[in-house]
Amino acid sequence: MTEPATPLPIVIGSRSPRRLELLQLIADPARLVVLPPRDADEPGFNGLSEMSEFEARCHEIVELKRQDVIRQLAEDSAPARARVVVCADTTVIVEDSVGALLALGQPQETGDWQNEVRGWFGDYLAGRTHFVLSAVSVSLCSETGSVSRTLKQSCLTSVTMRDDVDDWLDWYISTGEPLGKAGGYAIQGAGSVFVTKFEGSYSNVVGLPIENTVEMLREIGALPS
Repeated sequence: MTEPATPLPIVIGSRSPRRLELLQLIADPARLVVLPPRDADEPGFNGLSEMSEFEARCHEIVELKRQDVIRQLAEDSAPARARVVVCADTTVIVEDSVGALLALGQPQETGDWQNEVRGWFGDYLAGRTHFVLSAVSVSLCSETGSVSRTLKQSCLTSVTMRDDVDDWLDWYISTGEPLGKAGGYAIQGAGSVFVTKFEGSYSNVVGLPIENTVEMLREIGALPS
């Protein structure tokens, strides 16, 4: 399948600058349109115990984002044209002291995020392996606003961190980088000092699995094969 003569705009249903940067690696930045969901409320992960349940919840969150963005496009007064909509959700999943799974969110500046991050490293991250799970959807929308096709995939990456984090943690927290990062660290930034190994997609840990996204964009006709 070849790319259309006039490539379709790719609408990114996300506020994440990291997802935008990753999409700019695989598509012409001039094609990219940022349109975050209006509703920031999302279902949580409390009460889930199996990885399959976390995966299903990620897809549920992505579906809510997708519907929100498509509603906004339907309300757009600009001249109608076909578009591709990409939505994603990423969460960090750790094991507690008895092996139960739980999701770590993003430390928020309004709270005592420094001690929250210290607790996450001490209890779940340092010297242990955790998982980064993403769900991604790609939808093809016609000129009338109807969705003709939607593809969905998920991606799981395991990340192992060093045990001796104490010499680095206060410095890392002082950089402010943990803010707004799932799990309180950025593998593509200064947080890389803690990572000793990862298995799977690196870009998934950053915020969007490029491999899965390219595959779906190709299948839907938005990128050349």
